[in-house]
Amino acid sequence: MKLGARILKTGIAIVIALLVSQMLGIPSPVFAGIAAIFAVQPTIYRSYLTIIEQIQANLIGAGIAVIFVLLFGSNPLVVGFAAIVAIAIILKLKLEKTIGLALVTMIAIMEVTDQAFIQFALIRFSTIMIGVFSSFLVNLVFIPPKYETKLYHRIADSSEEILKWIRLSMRHATEFHLLKKDLERMKEKLIKVDQLYLLYKEERDYFKKNTISKSRKLVIYRQMISTANRSFDILKRINRYENEILQLPEELKNSIKGQLDCLLTYHEQLLLKFIGKMHPHTDSEAYQDVCLHRKELLKRMLTEIQNNSENENVQNFHMLHIFSAIFLYDEHLEHLEKLITSFQSYHTDENEVEIREEEE
Repeated sequence: MKLGARILKTGIAIVIALLVSQMLGIPSPVFAGIAAIFAVQPTIYRSYLTIIEQIQANLIGAGIAVIFVLLFGSNPLVVGFAAIVAIAIILKLKLEKTIGLALVTMIAIMEVTDQAFIQFALIRFSTIMIGVFSSFLVNLVFIPPKYETKLYHRIADSSEEILKWIRLSMRHATEFHLLKKDLERMKEKLIKVDQLYLLYKEERDYFKKNTISKSRKLVIYRQMISTANRSFDILKRINRYENEILQLPEELKNSIKGQLDCLLTYHEQLLLKFIGKMHPHTDSEAYQDVCLHRKELLKRMLTEIQNNSENENVQNFHMLHIFSAIFLYDEHLEHLEKLITSFQSYHTDENEVEIREEEE
């Protein structure tokens, strides 16, 4: 089992928080360790947002704790009511992610000791903030995960699985229930790809040159994800209208299969082209075939619908769903090709893409 970067950062942040608290002679340094756990984030930008939100929420929690103790004491009923008030205020300010640590701060302060209460409250609040700042420091110092590498591999893996299933489905080499089960899993993988894209998007570059390159890459990765979703849409429709496809004339069925094989190969080549495993100025041979195929496939589709227009069978109208998905997929691939070619044609040194083997 490999330890992820966030796991290591959490452990280091806890150590730093406890050591700093002990060096300063702060009582109950455990609260600093607890705060460090809440404050660790996957990116520097999220860590910055978190520390701003935590300061606000912890001030609210500390303020409510002080007011309630001074007015009503610190019995369990008062603590519970104070928690309700704190949660309501934090939700009103849209700081819901900070509720956990704010309540820890509030309860830690309301644990009144014999010493002066205001001084006690300040010490407890400072202890919590030591943990928050320790996590922020760890996020700044330690290298964040390579989200670009992770993102590319997730997109490539998800696309590869979808393309494999499309090829098998068009050759009727799959079981309906098996594919149906895998469709849900593939959908979840695409959702996780979107989440990883957001993490990559949140990474901040401190040099203008890198910022411009990053902006271009974001557009390409967004188009890659959109294209993968279009291929997934084709797979769902093939699965749904499997019987209708079986009833198509053999010639039209072969045309659809040839068109899809061409597009799938084209998709695979574009993923390789982006990471430099194809010449950047070489047009995909597969796409040349697609251009020749597109009008012909549309012509055959319309002819087939016209020939069967007198029948009440809805088969042809169901097939329109598949054809529209294929044409949309084709357009997305064409746009992705243009983005990658443009990216690799200008400012080559600044736009170098380094995708390493994925590390968990």
